[in-house]
Amino acid sequence: MSVVQAGPMTGQSQTKSEEHKTRLPIDLRSDTVTRPTPEMREAMATAEVGDDVYGEDPTVNLLEKRAAEVFAREAALFVPTGTMGNQIALKAHTHHGQEIICEERAHILHFEMAMLGWFSGCVPRAVRTNDGILTWEKIRANIAAKIYYRAQTGLIALENTHNMWGGAVMPRETLEEICHEAHALGLPVHLDGARIFNAATALGRPVAEITRAVDSVMFCLSKGLCAPAGSMLVGSRAFIDRARALRKALGGGMRQAGVLAAAGLIALEQMPLRLHEDHANARFLAEELARIPGIQLDPASVRTNIVIFEITTGPTAGELSQVLLRQNVLANSVGARSLRMVTHRDVDRAACAAAVGAIKAALQSPQA
Repeated sequence: MSVVQAGPMTGQSQTKSEEHKTRLPIDLRSDTVTRPTPEMREAMATAEVGDDVYGEDPTVNLLEKRAAEVFAREAALFVPTGTMGNQIALKAHTHHGQEIICEERAHILHFEMAMLGWFSGCVPRAVRTNDGILTWEKIRANIAAKIYYRAQTGLIALENTHNMWGGAVMPRETLEEICHEAHALGLPVHLDGARIFNAATALGRPVAEITRAVDSVMFCLSKGLCAPAGSMLVGSRAFIDRARALRKALGGGMRQAGVLAAAGLIALEQMPLRLHEDHANARFLAEELARIPGIQLDPASVRTNIVIFEITTGPTAGELSQVLLRQNVLANSVGARSLRMVTHRDVDRAACAAAVGAIKAALQSPQA
């Protein structure tokens, strides 16, 4: 039952839920800000739990089983974060003193606290692209020659979708060529698939099909799939056995984690079905933003739920972000003149339109 109170300054009545809704910002910083659905909250409250470090949490076990089935893999592991999942995989595939080939703007390179050096004892071999999509031709040119005084290539790490390239989607054929050639050289391939369900939605193919060639995949439950926390690592049984030990080494044993896994199950089973809505809203954002003088953006490049645009005149990205904040619109700068917006379940089309209006007003302001 709603509690009615006097509206501030107006004397009009409004419910607490309505007042709360009006206070919520239009939060386009990331899809990590998504809130769990009512079904998730109910499932969390009633979840059957046990000690996962002992392998006794039935809800975690079910989530791991279902993730393995969805990706057509032998096994899966529930981890607290995507960063932990990626770093466990890098460690499991390599040994100290090796190089890891990745794209120049890869998440594992820029946003994971240099853990590939700290934890795995490896160094990155960053490869520049024009669109975030690594190809075998580019990778082959960066594989270390078999010389004893040169650090050897230990792993190829891919990212799909590619965060800092505006949610770019790797074509399945490109990924499979990389894996085929890498495996011929005895090199494993790990996929940072934090938003792999967005890639699958864009490609119109199941995640199992578009990831079948890689050796391991990490994907997030807590981004567009709306779970409050958690990511998954999938691969062979031997790989996951190794990964489980590494998770414990990083302090990732979560004991009665079934309360989180219950939400993760709903995220895995239900939430991919609505990701096309986020993609449509992102394309709407891109098309509307591209019409604003002072913004550089190709709407055709927006295939999933991430929109990155350049501000060619007026304020810097940081300054525009601060102006938008005062208008209750949240967006992150990702460069001196680049702003990123990410659509998700908690931002509808009307909110996207309001964000465009706030940006247009800010850029047309005399202070801009």
